[in-house]
Amino acid sequence: MSQTNQPAKVEGSQPWWRFGHVWMVVGGPAIVVVASFFTLYLAISRPDPVMDENYYQKGIEINKTLGGTPSSAAPAMQARNHAATGVPKPVDAP
Repeated sequence: MSQTNQPAKVEGSQPWWRFGHVWMVVGGPAIVVVASFFTLYLAISRPDPVMDENYYQKGIEINKTLGGTPSSAAPAMQARNHAATGVPKPVDAP
């Protein structure tokens, strides 16, 4: 008795691209590749603006024109003081 080790022929087998799970496996990485090229396009076409060399000095000037601490910062100041000492300190509102 001789047996041959030949694969069984399946009638009506379909090509690989007709199976949905194949597209789920291939589609994920393909979407990531397309998204990376889109991100590269955005990075090249819209460069970041160049900062002014004196940005720090200009910020100090802006802070001088704003004056002291605004009253809208009172809750933040009170929370900061409470976090630092554990005891809330009243903030003098103008």
